[in-house]
Amino acid sequence: MRFSKKYCTTKNIALATILGGAVALTACTTTPTTSDTATSTGVGKAQAVQSVDLNRYAGKWYEIARLPMFFQRNCASDVTATYTLQPTGKIEVNNQCMGKDGKPMQSIGEASKNGDSGSKLKVIFLPQALRWLPVGKADYWVLALDPNYNHALVGTPNQKYLWILSRTPTMDEATYQTMVTTAKSQGYDVSKLQKTVQHSR
Repeated sequence: MRFSKKYCTTKNIALATILGGAVALTACTTTPTTSDTATSTGVGKAQAVQSVDLNRYAGKWYEIARLPMFFQRNCASDVTATYTLQPTGKIEVNNQCMGKDGKPMQSIGEASKNGDSGSKLKVIFLPQALRWLPVGKADYWVLALDPNYNHALVGTPNQKYLWILSRTPTMDEATYQTMVTTAKSQGYDVSKLQKTVQHSR
């Protein structure tokens, strides 16, 4: 989940509270330029699921855990992501969280399919006017997804970023451990996973 400096205004935060993860007015970060190149600490290789029905995948997801990342360093709790399909076929990405200063933070981006499977996306958080540029796009792979689309494991293929997501604010321990095991088998350093505080119940 990324947070973009572009949306750090009171007006935009007030108008865009539906989609997940963001930056507070006093805790803004810069927009990423691309997926970072990193060496995995694991032994496996990131593997996206065979296919994802993006119509079913759309909607609100709660972050259960994540690997530490710069763009979420100011998020204290209640991290969510909401995906909304657009008439163009692209997906609006709305990241939201509660900042360390107690203020809501938000960042809105756009995702597009990278291939036909729907399990590999390219996400960008640059301002709308700059999204035509061939930079700023990050990889978003769905690594695991239950048949009912209730739980998902998402990461970047370089194994640097990882998120465990759920349709509800909580996840039972058995499901969580299954996700962790899958991530570890794909080379992610699960020893650094941080559980996310969710106050919604």
